Amino acid sequence: MKKSTYEDARKRTLAYFDKAGIALTDHEKENIEVADFGLGELEKTGLELVTYLNTQKCCAKELVLFPHQTCPEHRHPEVNGVEGKEETFRCRWGTVYLYVPGEKTQNPGARPPQGNEAYYTVFHEIKLTPGQQYTLYPNTLHWFQAGPEGAIVSEFSTTSRDESDIFTDPRIKRIPEVEG
Repeated sequence: MKKSTYEDARKRTLAYFDKAGIALTDHEKENIEVADFGLGELEKTGLELVTYLNTQKCCAKELVLFPHQTCPEHRHPEVNGVEGKEETFRCRWGTVYLYVPGEKTQNPGARPPQGNEAYYTVFHEIKLTPGQQYTLYPNTLHWFQAGPEGAIVSEFSTTSRDESDIFTDPRIKRIPEVEG
């Protein structure tokens, strides 16, 4: 992703935190991550996040999604004999549509990004609005998308190993690459 795209997304992310009344330290502001998943279509497929902590036992993050932005379908597998990540999503601001295995939801609130539909396989919808939360167990396929105003989601989990996530779309690169 271009450095200008990255920096613009960081500024927009800070504006979302301001709208939601979520205070960040200067260090956290400097360490906002912008993930375009290597697809170069940040507005459709992407995620902005701040990691508060990630220890050998737990992790806490804030996830920001711009309007209709999608975090692609993935799962958190076992790594070196250690169970995959268990995570709880708690909506803080906006609306987020979370999709997990189960009966397909009729008339869902979100759709996979156009042109990438083949890489989405789970369609049981969990709609989260501020104050609502949902727990995902290790190795559960899931994806999520913000509603029309965007969303902020707090993630509370066991240790995060983002580089080990398995995405349904083989084109995905989890760790961002920013061009000079």
